[in-house]
Amino acid sequence: MLNIDMRKIYNFYPVEPAPDAGNLPTGGDIYYECLDCQMVVNSVPHIKAACACGNLSGGAGDLVVKNPQRVRVVRGKLK
Repeated sequence: MLNIDMRKIYNFYPVEPAPDAGNLPTGGDIYYECLDCQMVVNSVPHIKAACACGNLSGGAGDLVVKNPQRVRVVRGKLK
């Protein structure tokens, strides 16, 4: 698993209005920021990815969110 700080590559902007925690959107430009450890993970990770605290983890296009209430949905734009 790569440990890349996504903030070095992308600027992130909160999705407004904030989506319901029970219905999180996905997409190539949609990312989830863990509110516990502040790491950012793509909503459809194609390589193995996880946040430091383990709230977000996945790979092969699937992401598992253990606590959706502790996630901020953001849109990423290349710097």
